Amino acid sequence: MNTTPQGYPVKRFGTDTRRYVRTLTLRNEAVIDEYCTRHAKGNIWKEIIDGLKEVGVLEMEIYIRGTELVMIVETPADFDWDSAMSRLATLPRQQEWEDYMSQLQDAKEGASSSEKWLPMERMFYFYD
Repeated sequence: MNTTPQGYPVKRFGTDTRRYVRTLTLRNEAVIDEYCTRHAKGNIWKEIIDGLKEVGVLEMEIYIRGTELVMIVETPADFDWDSAMSRLATLPRQQEWEDYMSQLQDAKEGASSSEKWLPMERMFYFYD
């Protein structure tokens, strides 16, 4: 993994968006490589990406430092997180994916994505 600080490109969607930031902790340092491998391009199950798009997610990024994860989700401005995540939990293979990933996460067995990924509170920004 690259340890040099760098910026990341940001996709623009041509419409107002809303950003959600959530956090999760991995079980321990021994699972970091496996977690990254399961999320590498081509390894995430197609149904998972399709389901996220179906409920309205425009973009999702996960950042890692040690065992700490931060997920950033971009959505349309009128997105309702609770409704979308309830719907997502019913889509094909979603709970199977959650159970598969829970093996590596510090989370309760059988938890949904929204139960595992905890919201972070924005405490600073400087744009208007």
